[in-house]
Amino acid sequence: MTKEQIDLAKQIELLEYLQRYEPQNLKRVGLNSYALRDHDSFIISNNKWCWFSRGFGCETATALNYLIKVRDYSFVEAVQSLTGGIPSQYHHYPTYSNPPPVKKPFILPPRYRNNKRAIAYLQSRGIDKAIILDCIKQGFLYESANHCCVFTGKNEEGHTRFACIRSTVARYRIDVQGSDKRYGFLLAPNSPESTKLACFEAPIDLLSHQTLCKQGFIDWDGWRLSLSGGSLMALTYFFENHPSINQVFVCTDRDEAGQKIIEKIAALSKDNQKFKDITVIPDPPLSGNDFNDELMAFQKTVPVKGSTSLDIAR
Repeated sequence: MTKEQIDLAKQIELLEYLQRYEPQNLKRVGLNSYALRDHDSFIISNNKWCWFSRGFGCETATALNYLIKVRDYSFVEAVQSLTGGIPSQYHHYPTYSNPPPVKKPFILPPRYRNNKRAIAYLQSRGIDKAIILDCIKQGFLYESANHCCVFTGKNEEGHTRFACIRSTVARYRIDVQGSDKRYGFLLAPNSPESTKLACFEAPIDLLSHQTLCKQGFIDWDGWRLSLSGGSLMALTYFFENHPSINQVFVCTDRDEAGQKIIEKIAALSKDNQKFKDITVIPDPPLSGNDFNDELMAFQKTVPVKGSTSLDIAR
């Protein structure tokens, strides 16, 4: 091997490599996430990968660390395979010639001068106005210049490192490019010592659950986390930074995708020694497909004004 071969091998991004040489083994599992068909707990997202059933991953998703850690190549074999110099007794691919794409930086969508349309939209979905205003005050929600709801996630220093967009006029939702999916839309409980977490597929489901609690339909005081689809990156990162958590309530949709997320989280708790003491509890909505459906159904059945508490427990 030459230094040039090694440098070239280190530059090859995993997703482009798989799209070129293993396209039949790649499947999309979210707007910006992919899994392998032969290892469906192996998730690629935002130029990172994690093999959840094995409990490890890489901060930078390169073809080189994939071949070494997942396909059991030696360093020499991997470099030779990627640069066309592998001995004939090993399976090899053609020489990689195209440069990897440049990763786009994380830039938040520009803000609109106020949040009126975002507030009105979320209220039309049944979400409590005081909850919406509190999210805006904490910096977890704002209205973009093109009148979308922007939900954000912050790192330990309070800097925004993740954002997802939800249109107020169409069924359009997407993560902002460059988002770090370790930092999902996360709301803390009233009791900081809580050992419970509820996880949802989307921020609106999370806020619907919080509204149901405030209005007396659900009894809950714990953390709430949006997974932004089916990725478990935010969940595993949360577990690592909150070791006291011993219960996770999986509040996903009542459909096949939601069931798969429950199974993935259960497998994570079973297979990863770091999370073996966490009890996984499926907790789908009682009616409709998601918690916003449940919220709208309850509010039609029992009209609620303001924050009136009703004697109805989940």
